[in-house]
Amino acid sequence: MTPKNFSKRSSDNFTFTMRKLSNKKGQQETGSLFKPQNRNRGMKWWLEIALVFFFYLIYSFARNQFGSANVSPEKALKNAEKIIDLEKSIGTFKELQIQDFFIDWKWFIQFWNVFYGTFHFGVTIFALVWIYIKFPERYSPQRFFLLSSTGTALVGFSLFPLMPPRLLSNCGDFGACLAEKYPFVDTLSEIGGLWSFDSGTMQKVSNQFAAMPSLHFAWSLWCAIALYPILKNRIAKFLIFMYPIATTFSVIVTGNHYWIDVIGGIVCLLCGICVMKFLKILRLPALPSYFQRNI
Repeated sequence: MTPKNFSKRSSDNFTFTMRKLSNKKGQQETGSLFKPQNRNRGMKWWLEIALVFFFYLIYSFARNQFGSANVSPEKALKNAEKIIDLEKSIGTFKELQIQDFFIDWKWFIQFWNVFYGTFHFGVTIFALVWIYIKFPERYSPQRFFLLSSTGTALVGFSLFPLMPPRLLSNCGDFGACLAEKYPFVDTLSEIGGLWSFDSGTMQKVSNQFAAMPSLHFAWSLWCAIALYPILKNRIAKFLIFMYPIATTFSVIVTGNHYWIDVIGGIVCLLCGICVMKFLKILRLPALPSYFQRNI
C-alpha cells in the first residue's frame, strides 16, 4: 500500500467514524419522550387494566378527601371569586355570556351535557386501548404520560378547592345561592343529560369543588397528542384536533368550569412531561419478562 493510498483510506475511515458519531449524537438530541420504546411495550392486558383501575381508585379517593366532603362552601366560593376577579381584570369573564347565548337551545345544551358526561371517559379509554393494540411500542410512555398528568391534578384539587360556575346560583348544601349576582344554570340538573351532580349518589362519591384544574380538558388534549401523529385519515386527524376545543366549549357552556381551569389542565400535562423527563434520567430498569406482554 502506497503512502498516498494509506492516507486516503485513513481519511475515509475517519470520515465514516465521525458521521456515525454525529448521527448517533443527533438521534440522542432529537429523541422524544414519546419516541417508541422497543424494550418496553407495556404489560399484559389484565395487568394494564388492573393498573389503570387501581390508579383511578386511589386518585378518586385522594381527590374526594380534599374536596366538598371536608371543605366549606365559603372557602370554595372565596376561591371562585378570586378566579372571577382575575378574569374580569383582563376582560375575559365571558362564561355567563356564553351560556346565556345558548341556554334556550334545549337540544343543543342536551348534546353538550351528554358530550361532557361521556366523551371524557369514552375517548380516553378508546385511545389507550387502540394504542395498546395497534401501536404497542408507543403505549408505555403514553400511558405513563396520562397517569402522571392526572396525578398532578390532585395538587390543584387539594390546595385550591374551587366552586364551579354551576354552583354559584345553587342553594343546596354545596352552593353559594347567588343567583342574582351569578345567574349560571346547572345544565345537567335543569336541562338534563345522562346524570346530574345533584343526585344523592353523585354528591357522595364526587368532589363538588374539583374544578381547578379541568381534567376534562387535560385528558382531551392528551388524546389529541397521543392520537394525532398516528392517525392516517384526514377526517380523523381533524376530529381529534378539534376535540380539545370542543371540550373547552362543553365545560364552559354547561357551567362546570371557568376558562382558567383549562389553563390548569395544560399545566398538569406540562408537569406530566417533567415527571417523564425525570424518570428518563433515572433510567429505570425494564419490567421483568413475566409482566411484559408477548408480541
